[in-house]
Amino acid sequence: MFKAVLIEKDDAGYRATLTDVDDAGLPDGDVTVRVAYSTLNYKDALAITGKGPVVRKFPMVPGIDLAGTVEHSSHPECRAGDLVVLNGWGVGEGHWGGLAEKARLAGDWLVPLPAAFSPKQAMAIGTAGYTAMLCVMALERHGVTPDQGEVLVTGASGGVGSVAVSLLAKLGYRVVASTGRPNEAEYLKALGAAEIIDRVQFSMPGKPLAKERWTGAIDTAGSHTLANVCASMKYRGVVAACGLAQGMDFPATVAPFILRGVTLAGVDSVYCPRPERLEAWQRLARDLDPAHLDLISHEVSLADVIRLSGELLAGQVRGRLIVDVNR
Repeated sequence: MFKAVLIEKDDAGYRATLTDVDDAGLPDGDVTVRVAYSTLNYKDALAITGKGPVVRKFPMVPGIDLAGTVEHSSHPECRAGDLVVLNGWGVGEGHWGGLAEKARLAGDWLVPLPAAFSPKQAMAIGTAGYTAMLCVMALERHGVTPDQGEVLVTGASGGVGSVAVSLLAKLGYRVVASTGRPNEAEYLKALGAAEIIDRVQFSMPGKPLAKERWTGAIDTAGSHTLANVCASMKYRGVVAACGLAQGMDFPATVAPFILRGVTLAGVDSVYCPRPERLEAWQRLARDLDPAHLDLISHEVSLADVIRLSGELLAGQVRGRLIVDVNR
């Protein structure tokens, strides 16, 4: 038996509970992992509360992230005792995820834990930090360099935003952090933000084109925020879009793209190919200041997860929530 957050949906309704699960209930997979740490992400909170159509089959153990030790494996690249990390691949949506003491997974989904990180540190990064790294890589791939001007990060006090600010600052960019929580200004400056601005200037309907300011941007919000960010990009600026915290809609015009040559680069972390995942984790080991991980994250227990899901959706959580699944 092992402890897990279990989501069920039946005639009694939709519910998430912390319960004991028999090992026989584990799904198919060629690798069994003893989980050390997981995380609580926005998508996990949607799944646990039922406020978003995340879960595709029931019962489901949520948790899109995990770090732990391989217990059993029939996969050629995974051996018992290996330390591994998992992000995405539909885990926690269509396949049991990391908010449990044990997981059974496809070995192809697993990435070796970089030697620079402990399992706890890897989950301080988690899908949010790995996604932030993919966004930085997208800006670089499209030619954005520190000498070209300012880079904007929206939703900067959230998980993706916090890591993005830290990464960009260490790489030499002048980072402007947009947040709806002005009380987090000192936190964001400690991560390397040069300036803090109120998200309200992006969150309402705006003009097709605004004054040019940003050479690059990482957007976690979508909706009017993404539209206004695109409208205020410099000529040939690049926006990496990875989230929908404000909404899934995109009420924009083509003006930034056909008049200023702006690039909108979509970033998906769930089904990102393995070579790019490996590169992202290698870059995190090199480019993320490990001292920032204590600022960015705090640890909670598996028993806290259900209660904290509502707070996370309400925007009341700073940075990353690491889940010690064994307490």
